[in-house]
Amino acid sequence: MLSLAWGEIEIEGVGEVKDAVLYPGGGGEWDWRVTGTRHSPGIQPADVEPLLAAGATSVVLSLGQQLVLEVMPETEDYLAERGIDVHIAETREAVRVYNLLADAGVRVGALLHSTC
Repeated sequence: MLSLAWGEIEIEGVGEVKDAVLYPGGGGEWDWRVTGTRHSPGIQPADVEPLLAAGATSVVLSLGQQLVLEVMPETEDYLAERGIDVHIAETREAVRVYNLLADAGVRVGALLHSTC
């Protein structure tokens, strides 16, 4: 279960982080610097690879609370080629969708941006 405020995502069993990476069985702080991600062009295939490696069959990607974060078309293609169910939404909606899927027992992963 997740909760969200500006600049803060609370992950049950983990605590508070600014941006979150979640995968089946775990999660924590999402450090964009690891892959060089920026608001534009946005979330890269390398960002979602750890979610798939952890067994996610569904992925939720947030665009930020002000829709500033983008998702590269290559990322959407990468997930589609692997048959992954993808949900891309404003962060509050992304948290809602993640919680619904997780509560339903779906092997869901997510990348969540808590601010802009």
